[in-house]
Amino acid sequence: MKITWIGHSCFEIRTDNGVVVTDPFIKKVPYKFPRLAADVVTVSHGHDDHNAADRVGGHPTVLQTAGEHKAVKGLRITGIPSVHDDAGGSRRGSNLIFLIEAENLVLAHLGDLGVPLTDEQRKALSHVDVLMAPVGGYYTIDAKQAAALARSLPAVRVVLPMHYRTELIADWPIAPVDEFLRTMDNVRHIGSSSVVLDRAALPEALEVWVLDHA
Repeated sequence: MKITWIGHSCFEIRTDNGVVVTDPFIKKVPYKFPRLAADVVTVSHGHDDHNAADRVGGHPTVLQTAGEHKAVKGLRITGIPSVHDDAGGSRRGSNLIFLIEAENLVLAHLGDLGVPLTDEQRKALSHVDVLMAPVGGYYTIDAKQAAALARSLPAVRVVLPMHYRTELIADWPIAPVDEFLRTMDNVRHIGSSSVVLDRAALPEALEVWVLDHA
């Protein structure tokens, strides 16, 4: 499995079964958006920095509802309902956490999760190996909350931080990744936008892998 961070909350996940793209963003978000083709696009919520599925080629199936979705090319994907703010979603609306299961690995993309997990959500994520988590705060959980969330999931071995301020979005009100990294042990700067993963290569203890944006 090859995971590439495009930028913001958008990842390309290439598996033996098919390709998933998460939360593609519109053109005004200044990350480079390479030519992508996918079998599945997941959309965590309707904001335009997360829902630009029309930018992804290949006539993908677009998933933006809760529940276990019919497998596409052997990919098992489940949407878990959550909220985008600490007021029950009344300010920023709902959010979907997506579980993606392929190649004997379980990934979770938290979207714009705005509050700590409920007990029910934590149970649903208890077998997750790789966690894609927002860490920038303001619109989502912040660095401290993201760190506590990652540590509360017993199976997680790799955290891929996302949704934080970089040089390309220097005027956005979210925090840079450094605040999250200061709360975590075992931080690796990959030095690339992509990483190849398989179960045998997972670290024995929780690590944070920082990817460059594409």
